[in-house]
Amino acid sequence: MITQQEGRPEGTLEFHFTGKITSEDYKTTLVPAIEHALAEHERVKLLCVMGDEFEGYAFEAVWADTKLGLDHWKGFDRIAVVTEIPWLRGAIKAISFMFPCPVMMFDLNELNDARRWLSESLGSIHLDPLGGPVLHVSLIGKLEPSAYEHAEEDLTRFIAEHGKIRLLVDLSEFDGWESLSALGQHVSLLREHRHAPEKVAVVGNEAWQRLAQRIFGRFTKAEVRFFPTSDLTSAEDWVAQST
Repeated sequence: MITQQEGRPEGTLEFHFTGKITSEDYKTTLVPAIEHALAEHERVKLLCVMGDEFEGYAFEAVWADTKLGLDHWKGFDRIAVVTEIPWLRGAIKAISFMFPCPVMMFDLNELNDARRWLSESLGSIHLDPLGGPVLHVSLIGKLEPSAYEHAEEDLTRFIAEHGKIRLLVDLSEFDGWESLSALGQHVSLLREHRHAPEKVAVVGNEAWQRLAQRIFGRFTKAEVRFFPTSDLTSAEDWVAQST
């Protein structure tokens, strides 16, 4: 059976799986709860707990699980799975990269850690105007799709105000993307506003962050340069100079 735990934060659903799960369990508990939550929230966070009493899925439940994921593919913001069952952990690890949202696994004694992970902020994007058409964009931590949604509105407003802009993109604290969907959001944002930048200064530490210079170069005709974090002042001076 599937049991929903009450008292979880707004937009967060927690389910405990015990025994052998059937399609009826999906129809009566899991699907209605998720669809109700999605009627009130654009995305929901999901916590699934499979302890020692979990015996697996009946065949029809596998299809119900697949159909649920496909029907609400973009409806999940983050998924935490708490289990110590080897085959289940292996299966989730094998397919987690295909999910449109971050997926994290926890041991049974880490249930509170899983709840905390769902509630805390992961990565973020900060936009700080530096005067005139210059915008300081800081990417921090591991980004998930919602981070781009929050930043896009501010970026669109800044472009509407200035037309051609100059970007100081700070990757010093950037750890990458939590999912393919987040990477897709990044690429879409670049493509949508590719004509706006005239200069882009990319600041970072890691060797892979230098690739950002090439990525910007592919999506925009702006002049793009890379600066190490220790040379942030030079990056600010360069991007502020008139072309």
